[in-house]
Amino acid sequence: METPIKYFVYILESLKDSKFYIGQTNNLQNRLKRHNAGHVKATTHRRPLKLVYQETYASRSEALKREKYLKDLKSHTYIKNIILDSR
Repeated sequence: METPIKYFVYILESLKDSKFYIGQTNNLQNRLKRHNAGHVKATTHRRPLKLVYQETYASRSEALKREKYLKDLKSHTYIKNIILDSR
């Protein structure tokens, strides 16, 4: 039986300026490597980045909805609370 693909919503924190980046992917480790290698335009000037939070979803559409919700909040404090609550 084939393992179903999982999708992740993730939050990265810039070690340079403490700003957050929210994204989604089906390969979290590869995506983090791409961010830190400078291959993602939105974060290339914020490197290095560390993964501070992740959620897992069964479908890409669910992950995209959650990503959009978190991005629409535009609240550094709310995002920080999500991260702290997960620890």
